[in-house]
Amino acid sequence: MSDKSFVLAVCGATASGKTWLGVELAKKYDGEVISADSMQIYKGMDIASAKPTAEEMQGIPHHLIDFLDRNIPFSVADYVELANEKIREVLGRGKLPIIVGGTGLYIDSLLNNVKFSEAKSDNEYRESLYEIARTQGNHVLYELLCNADPEAAESIHENNLVRVVRALEVMHTTGRKFSELKAESRLVESPYDSLILGLNAAERSVLYDRINQRVDIMVQNGLVEEAKALWQECGMKTAANAIGYKELIPYFENIMPLDECIDKIRQETRRYAKRQLTWFRRNERIRWIIIDDFSQKYEILEKSEKAIENYRIM
Repeated sequence: MSDKSFVLAVCGATASGKTWLGVELAKKYDGEVISADSMQIYKGMDIASAKPTAEEMQGIPHHLIDFLDRNIPFSVADYVELANEKIREVLGRGKLPIIVGGTGLYIDSLLNNVKFSEAKSDNEYRESLYEIARTQGNHVLYELLCNADPEAAESIHENNLVRVVRALEVMHTTGRKFSELKAESRLVESPYDSLILGLNAAERSVLYDRINQRVDIMVQNGLVEEAKALWQECGMKTAANAIGYKELIPYFENIMPLDECIDKIRQETRRYAKRQLTWFRRNERIRWIIIDDFSQKYEILEKSEKAIENYRIM
């Protein structure tokens, strides 16, 4: 057995049951949950980001949820720093840290102990890149990245504008390839002995049905009203990046009927789930738990507990 601190993680696509399983495992193993969700960090974005309610938390402490104002920038480097701090606090209380979320970049960076480049920001250069994207399209920036660092371009989707811009900005300020700096960032061994459980459905339709049901429940719980309040307050800004908000803007602007916008939310959420699973499948360390019959929750929990116990005695 490793002498490193043991950290458990629960990942998977949206609506796969991560929140429920994280809480059940925390109850079983005397743990506390540390969120790994890039939207649940923001205040006021409750329904679309599926923040766990007090009832869902069942008294289990949850960290890195609902703590940041929407106008404050937040990077994966910021997340790793705060998550490490919370892990130390949880371990200091003699509890098990349980990382729960669907933002794969957060989980991978945290558990792989990625050290981020201290490249300085160049706001003027960054804004010039965004202006190019606005006026000429994302593909122009992506071509720049392909020419400057093909290896980095392979790992970044053309439409992930934030990462494309960041890669170009880092190369601009450091004079080095982004892929080289990224490779160096993984050279320091992780201080954690971690097990990652992943939730997925063998039949994609099962997950998609769960997503559609979740969207319907969100609407019933006030998603439209929450999104409209954010839209009226600040024109969305950060919220515009969250599925469930931006799709409603055409309704607020009297361009599209509400039912079509809600159907668009379902569609975009299913696409997002597919992207999440594509990311997680690249991680060979994940122990997958199949959730097709979610009505048999005790079986899912039992399989998860067995995976943990087997890992701990290896």
